[in-house]
Amino acid sequence: MRAAVVAGARQVETRPAVVPEPGPDEVLIEIEGCGVCGSSLPLYEGRPWFPYPGEPGAPGHEVWGRTDDGRRVAGLCFHGFAEFDVAPSDTLVDLPSALDGLPFPGEALSCAVNVARRAGAREGDRVAVVGMGFLGTAVARILGRVTEVRRGARVEQEFDVVVEAAGTQESLDAASALVATGGRLVVAGYHQDGPRTVDMQSWNWRGIDVVNAHERNPKRYVEGMREAVQLAVDGTLDLEQLVTHRLPLERIGDAFELACTRPAGFVKAVVCP
Repeated sequence: MRAAVVAGARQVETRPAVVPEPGPDEVLIEIEGCGVCGSSLPLYEGRPWFPYPGEPGAPGHEVWGRTDDGRRVAGLCFHGFAEFDVAPSDTLVDLPSALDGLPFPGEALSCAVNVARRAGAREGDRVAVVGMGFLGTAVARILGRVTEVRRGARVEQEFDVVVEAAGTQESLDAASALVATGGRLVVAGYHQDGPRTVDMQSWNWRGIDVVNAHERNPKRYVEGMREAVQLAVDGTLDLEQLVTHRLPLERIGDAFELACTRPAGFVKAVVCP
């Protein structure tokens, strides 16, 4: 099969690779597509703590495709920038015919569902999302009527629930400042490029709740994917609007660059073998 390999900083190559053999309780998936996640950008950009070259297909984890018996599924894979990958059978979620032909980066959509649930917004709450990329946009659609705040925007209002979805010091500061006294700050951004500072004096005085909305339990991811399927079927999550760029596997470097530079109109890129 063909698989992408991150060979170094901003160097991605498509190479021949061995089709993986499913282990006990695993299923082989012929990959239809895999999303490029913001959490993968540090590896592509060449942060010094990563070893190179990476494993074939890594770090692709937003996978959908077909099993040997023809089922169209999403699942938890970790080498999805390839033509085939394996996933634990208990992480597979069937995609109904209503979604045929549509991209379904399952793990990413699951994250959005789980962030929205962890936000705990109630009827009548004033809700804002800071960082309107894929995650922020999907969360906003799930939560319903919210104020969408892009990084650097100035908003003269306080909110009961504020979701930070950009993963930068700037977005964390902006989101923190928008939380009303007694409100809730929901940290959904990927903050893995170094330490962050917070205004603990302000957080403490205002008595705000701070939620780290990241999940590590695979069962929660699967639950989120199942819910995302229903939200896509009923139109809450418009997959064609959320996935704006589809590129072949050979152009995965371009897909990474789109995710880094975020040109006008970009929300998410996926690569399709």
